[in-house]
Amino acid sequence: MSDVRVPILMYHAVATDPSDATRALSVTPEAFAEQMAVLADRGLSPVTTAELAACWRSGRALPERPVLITFDDGYEGVHRHALPVLAKYGFPATLFVSTGWIRGPYDTGGGLDTMLDWDQVRALAAAGVEIGGHSHSHPQLDQVSDATLRFELIHCKEIVADQLGTAPVSFAYPYGYSSRRVRQAVRETGYAQALAVGNGLARRAQGPYALRRVTVRRGTGTAAFERLVEGRAIARTFAGDRALTKGYAVVRGARRARRLVSRSGG
Repeated sequence: MSDVRVPILMYHAVATDPSDATRALSVTPEAFAEQMAVLADRGLSPVTTAELAACWRSGRALPERPVLITFDDGYEGVHRHALPVLAKYGFPATLFVSTGWIRGPYDTGGGLDTMLDWDQVRALAAAGVEIGGHSHSHPQLDQVSDATLRFELIHCKEIVADQLGTAPVSFAYPYGYSSRRVRQAVRETGYAQALAVGNGLARRAQGPYALRRVTVRRGTGTAAFERLVEGRAIARTFAGDRALTKGYAVVRGARRARRLVSRSGG
């Protein structure tokens, strides 16, 4: 089982009428319900991020046909629309919250649509949803200073611990962007595992701080979703995404190098 490949599904908003900013990465409530029915019908076994990482760390066997259901940012539709469907099937999931986007005492106003409040986050946790960290203000972590990076990681962790009584052990990189420096900081600040994007299946060999996910978006039809969870044609499905990601990585790396030079006075 050590080389098992696991689809980690990445969702964002679940909404009938999402904001323009979240539309492309949203799914309708109807599509989400249909996708969860596909998982049930095909006998897949959802686990949380912490459970997957713990199994791979210890060598303990995963359930047959494991899959992860993950949500980023903290949109209100996860509680309104997704939770009843998850409860119907008894599916666990992981929600990665950007603490500065959650409505309540730490809200910075940066949320891209209607966001969860902390009562709803607690209700999700009580229903078996693992709550993970997703930074405080959702920056590109590989583009910020060391001090800002640590603030984003630690402040997020402290707020979740304050609101839920339990510190998060899993993390997801905003925008999927990380670097060796970012991954090291995530480990040093006490997160036990972290998810990227990568649009590929997760494998133990990727290491606990660079596990890949596959994006579920508004345009993901039923047939395409079935291919994702079966691990078929993933490279072809996300070929355009990979080309864009590689190109943008070069641009972002150059920007960061220029900033470091300017800071040092070079």
